[in-house]
Amino acid sequence: MAEIDFDDFMKVDIRVGTVIRAEPFPEARKPAIKLWVDFGEEIGTRKTSAQITVHYAPDELIGRQVMAVVNFPPRQIGPFMSEVLVLGVPDKDGAIMLLSPDQEVPDGGRMH
Repeated sequence: MAEIDFDDFMKVDIRVGTVIRAEPFPEARKPAIKLWVDFGEEIGTRKTSAQITVHYAPDELIGRQVMAVVNFPPRQIGPFMSEVLVLGVPDKDGAIMLLSPDQEVPDGGRMH
């Protein structure tokens, strides 16, 4: 495992946001959900897609807080432009589980 220094870590801007809209993404190569996440006044709403269909349905995600990298450049995913990278970890079978705070926190808060 390659080590990085603290300055490298600080370049990655990871923030909390609330999912305000979610819908199926049938055009994706692998099953995915389109997400619109509100990161508060400073960043606003950003969109992304995530391969999280094993554990989540779009309607269950509305109001859920998630963690995301907000300073990657936008990336075209089929016909959809992804603006952030929502973070998750694989379960024992490799299906992604979203990372989120234990309790509700203000949107836009930066991970320390």
